[in-house]
Amino acid sequence: MNGLDPQAYKQKVTSVFDDVAGGYDSPALRFFPFSADRALSHLSPRPGSRVLDVATGTGALAVALAQAVGPQGRVMGIDLSPGMLDRAAHNAAKMALNNIDLFEMDAETPEFRSDYFDAVTCGFGLFFLPDMLAALKQWRRVTRPGGTVLFTSFTAEAFAPLAEHFFTTLESFGLDFSGEQQLASQRLVEAEVCRHLMKEAGFEAIEQHTDQLGYHLRSPDEWWEVVWNSGLRGIVQRLPAAQQEKFQREHLAQLQSLMTKDGLWMGVEVRVTLGRVPAAG
Repeated sequence: MNGLDPQAYKQKVTSVFDDVAGGYDSPALRFFPFSADRALSHLSPRPGSRVLDVATGTGALAVALAQAVGPQGRVMGIDLSPGMLDRAAHNAAKMALNNIDLFEMDAETPEFRSDYFDAVTCGFGLFFLPDMLAALKQWRRVTRPGGTVLFTSFTAEAFAPLAEHFFTTLESFGLDFSGEQQLASQRLVEAEVCRHLMKEAGFEAIEQHTDQLGYHLRSPDEWWEVVWNSGLRGIVQRLPAAQQEKFQREHLAQLQSLMTKDGLWMGVEVRVTLGRVPAAG
């Protein structure tokens, strides 16, 4: 992806998420805990379950899962970003949860035995993986027969109307988002692509749910909190350092025209895709 070999690409993504870890739990990015709650409602894990949370980030979904499975259950969160894992550990401790284990581990090659987990989850992480199908097959491997694998992704409407202005302005600065420069999240905006991946990986009883989790931001500056404390920072950093501040000024000035008495609307349309591992035999 993006003209890099898979390992170099993973290192680049890890570096971006190490950079944004400190601000990832900003209130401006509250769509992460919102979507974690929605994913949990679709998964409905039983108390005592063992769940693997892939690309756990700062633990929004892992924390919700740990509360749901209770002290007899266990949640294992994996991520390649040490910065994210540090924040996840902090968040688990803040909630007095001692049933979460965190590991620095590649999402494409989880180092767990087969048929171990009752469920595997991944919040907004699958589209960053160079080989999404191989990853899903591995997540299926570590899930028991009859267990569930669930992932969340953004639809094409996510972050409207702000994202359209964001990318149009970036293009005016000379960035190209065609071909190899396609955004990672764009790989899974179509429901049928998500469904096909699950089918190809061998899942059955595939379900999909789409939810609008958007809200009003107080100002364009709060939108910049979203940009600078998420994977979008890596997009801005494709610009030469000398142009990044100029881009910020021009972009935020343009967004003033979208302000209403309620603030600045940021749509966050999210899709949950889940499937069942076929029963043994």
